[in-house]
Amino acid sequence: MTTIRTPAKIIPRAFPGIKPDEVQEIIINSRIKTYPPETVVCREDAVERTFYMILEGDFEVTKIINNADKRLLKTLTAGDFFGEMALIHNAPRAATVKSLTNTVLLELDKEGFDRVLKRSPSVAMAMVREISNRLRQNDQLAIDDLRLRASELADAYQQLAEQDLARQEFLSNIAHELRTPLMVASGYLQVLKKGMLSGEQLKISIETISRNVDQIITLTNDILFLQELELVLPEFQPVDIVDVVDHVIRKYEAKAKERRVILKVREDHGVPVAQGDSQSLERAVTALVDNAIKFSPPDGMVEVRISSRDNKVIIAVEDHGIGIDPIMRPRIFDRFVHLERNGDELYSGLGIGLSITRQVIQQHKGSLDVESQPGKGSKFIITLLKWQ
Repeated sequence: MTTIRTPAKIIPRAFPGIKPDEVQEIIINSRIKTYPPETVVCREDAVERTFYMILEGDFEVTKIINNADKRLLKTLTAGDFFGEMALIHNAPRAATVKSLTNTVLLELDKEGFDRVLKRSPSVAMAMVREISNRLRQNDQLAIDDLRLRASELADAYQQLAEQDLARQEFLSNIAHELRTPLMVASGYLQVLKKGMLSGEQLKISIETISRNVDQIITLTNDILFLQELELVLPEFQPVDIVDVVDHVIRKYEAKAKERRVILKVREDHGVPVAQGDSQSLERAVTALVDNAIKFSPPDGMVEVRISSRDNKVIIAVEDHGIGIDPIMRPRIFDRFVHLERNGDELYSGLGIGLSITRQVIQQHKGSLDVESQPGKGSKFIITLLKWQ
C-alpha cells in the first residue's frame, strides 16, 4: 500500500523546529497538486521558483554527466522533499525530478514563501539550516562523482597506454617481419650480382629469393587489406564456400606437410552457396587455417568442416594445438595482439590474421565464434548468410 503523508507531518520534516502555527502558515500559502507517472516536475538547468514536498508517490532524481550520460542520483518517496534552493536562490535546477507513479505534491512557490517569512521569521532559520545540510550532501555527491570520474579516467588512460604500447610492438613486429626476408633476399642478390653461383646453387638461390619476396608481398598485402576493409564494402555475390575452402587447402598443403600437420576437409552434402565476396572470404578462411597449422603440434591434425543449418552456411576450423589462454581470449581479435612464444616455441607473423577474419565476417553480417581449451586446441566457427 502506498504511504500517504499529511502536510502537517511533512512540513516539520522539511523545516525542523518550526512551530505548529508556522506549519499552518506554510499550508495556507501552498497548494496541493497531483501528477501522473512519467511527469517531469523539475528539469535540470531550468530556472524555477517552487519547493515541493511529497505527500504520495515515488520520484527519481537524475543528472546528465559529461553532457551525455544520464545518472540516477536517488529516488524519493512520501515524506521527502526537493527544490528548496529555488526559495532562496534564483539558480538553475541541479537535477531532473520525474514521477514514477501517481503522485501528490505540496507545492510552495517563492511568493508564498516570502509571505510566510514576513509572519514567521523563525522559518528562515529552519530553512538556512536545511539548505546548509543539503549543500553538504550535494558536496559529498559531487566529491563521490569526481572520485568516480577520476577512476574512469585512470582506467581510460591505462587502456590508452596499453594500446599505445601494443601499437609500438606492432610496428616493431612489422619491422622485424620485413627486415628478415629483405636481408635474406638482399644477401642472395648480392651473391648473384657477383656471378658466384651456378647450377643447382643458382636454382636454390633464386627459389630462396622468390620465397622471401613472396613473404614480403603477403605481409604487405595483409596490412593493406586490413586498412581497405575499413574503407571499401565489396558487392556481394553467390559464393561457393566449398570451392573457397578447397583453394585455401591447396595453398597450405606444402606448409602443413613441412610442419607434419594433417589437413582434413569434411563437407556435408548439398551445402548451399553463401552471399559474400569470395576474395575476402578466402582471406578470412586462410587466416584461420594458417593459425591452426602454426599452433598445431608435429603430427597434429587440422580439420575444416563445411555444413549448413537453416539459412546459414557454417565453416569450422579446428586444431588440437596449444589452445588459447582464457586471459588472452577477449583480445585475440585485436590487430595489435600477437603471440610470439609458447614455451620454447617461437611464432612468426604479425598476428593480424584473426583481426582480418573478424572484420571480413562483420562486413558479411555473419558471426565468428571460438571454442578453446589451453593445451587441447581451438575451434573457430564462421557463420554466413545463405544466398537468397
